[in-house]
Amino acid sequence: MEDLKRRDFINRSIKIMGALAFFNSNIIAFKNQKPFSLSLAQWSLHRSLFSGKIDNLDFVKISKEKFGISAVEYVNIFFFKKAKNKSYLREMKNRSDDFGVKNLLIMCDDEGKIGDPNHKKRKKAIENHFKWVEAANFLGCKTIRVNASSDGSWDEQKKLVVDGLSQLVEFAKDYSINVVVENHGGLSSNGEWLSQVITDVENDFCGTLPDFGNFKIETNKNNEEIIYDRYKGLKELIPFAKAVSAKSYDFDQNGNETTIDYYKMIEIIKSSQYRGYIGIEYEGDKLSEYDGILATKNLLERLI
Repeated sequence: MEDLKRRDFINRSIKIMGALAFFNSNIIAFKNQKPFSLSLAQWSLHRSLFSGKIDNLDFVKISKEKFGISAVEYVNIFFFKKAKNKSYLREMKNRSDDFGVKNLLIMCDDEGKIGDPNHKKRKKAIENHFKWVEAANFLGCKTIRVNASSDGSWDEQKKLVVDGLSQLVEFAKDYSINVVVENHGGLSSNGEWLSQVITDVENDFCGTLPDFGNFKIETNKNNEEIIYDRYKGLKELIPFAKAVSAKSYDFDQNGNETTIDYYKMIEIIKSSQYRGYIGIEYEGDKLSEYDGILATKNLLERLI
């Protein structure tokens, strides 16, 4: 009887120790897991794409094999006439699957102003984006990025953009696709204004895509650039973020971005509730596109 009790105690102890070891290993793995992952914005390669040096279908292969990045952000202008071409989209999807690359979002440009003061033009612009919602869904993306373009006063533009966004989001949510707005010129580069817009839309499928660099509101009549404080802007937009673009232009000999304080930007993001992908978007002209992407990647990996 004593031997049975002793064996039972030993067996239970072994099981408990095994469970504790498994639990501890999971805790260690969780602690070592970074809160952010890197993605590659297709715009980083815009010169090569526009020149025909590379093709849109090459993008995922380049992202994975050249840069070791397994998540991508498309730009619609590089397959502008293919939005409804299922065989082309299927080839895009097949290639991303083959290379183990996750399709995150489509950045949508040149489809009209979703805040156009003209009702018919606004309606047309909204409907122009429907095909990109459907394409995003087909590709396995979770998000499309749009521009909050409009005309008029602060309040007039806000009202018009809220109306346009609300209609687009109503369509997109049936596909479980997010609609995000990037600070991309005009009042959309004013963090206070854009945060008010997203608040007024009041829909979980609507959010922001803060870009580190796009805070130029306008060039005034005196040819002076009106630029919003990028750090203030990020603080205002990050609570609504569903994606982030790490814009970069140039680097010093230590690998730091010379225009944007990346340390400050990343600290703002870390202090927020945002956890997800940070997209590399190199837009400089001193380094090659490939070297610029790698420099941005190296800097981000140091900081996140």
